[in-house]
Amino acid sequence: MSVSTEEKPTNIAGERLRSIIERIERLEEERKALANDIKDIFSEAKSAGFDVKVIRQLIKIRKQEPAEVEEQETLLDIYRRAIGM
Repeated sequence: MSVSTEEKPTNIAGERLRSIIERIERLEEERKALANDIKDIFSEAKSAGFDVKVIRQLIKIRKQEPAEVEEQETLLDIYRRAIGM
């Protein structure tokens, strides 16, 4: 039984597709494990008396550019004063 020229590209494409799918599946498993680790750390923080909502806000702020953080804080201050806070 000989392999035709039409079967070779399909087989190569199939192997490539399988490789891509397996890599994605592996990364999804890693992401799931990391999400569980993060959840455990938040539980640890809560047990230590820290406010998890505030920790999440701090993480979000740390990802932003300093100018963006400053702009948001300025707007927040303006809005607070506008409503009498």
